[in-house]
Amino acid sequence: MPRIPLLPEHPADPQAAALFDEVRQARGPDFPMPHLYRVLATAPAMFRGWLDFAWPLRQNAHTPRPLRELLILRGAQISGTAYEWAHHVPMALEAGVSQAQIDALADWQASALFDGPQRAVLQLADEVTRGPAASNATLEQLKQSGFDDAAVVELVLTASFYVCVGRFLQSMDIELEPGDDALSASMRTADAPPTANPPSGPVH
Repeated sequence: MPRIPLLPEHPADPQAAALFDEVRQARGPDFPMPHLYRVLATAPAMFRGWLDFAWPLRQNAHTPRPLRELLILRGAQISGTAYEWAHHVPMALEAGVSQAQIDALADWQASALFDGPQRAVLQLADEVTRGPAASNATLEQLKQSGFDDAAVVELVLTASFYVCVGRFLQSMDIELEPGDDALSASMRTADAPPTANPPSGPVH
């Protein structure tokens, strides 16, 4: 069970209800509200800030969406965040990432399925997610792969934001939506370093 109770799909709080309506206007009237949003909306002002940051980061960035989805999936894999993985595998496939690349992410360094820019982005995901920061060598590798300064900012910000997402999901112990178990089971984390204090409940 999540550590903060899920709000209902149609909450009584008018601010939360208005934000859910906004999400449905963007995603469709029958869009099932994700568990993540049903926890975030417990603090409507914070949920407002989340939407105002997360959606433009996803939709208004100029770096290719497939690259950013690979970055997000790799970060989810390193942190063991199954909820994030389950949500972004369909997004990655829709953006044009191949299933073979997704399957190879756990050992991307040894895979021939990733080109130079993709490898630079995956190295960025590894360093930012594990912390404390991306190295000068990796930032230089991004620039040598054709990314200008604005693109580097987008990619580092995306990697950093999804570290926040993973920490929040795991801290709140937010459970997968029904039907996502198979997707979460496809996440390989064999190369992720062990954590000193593993979460007490299911890992999301």
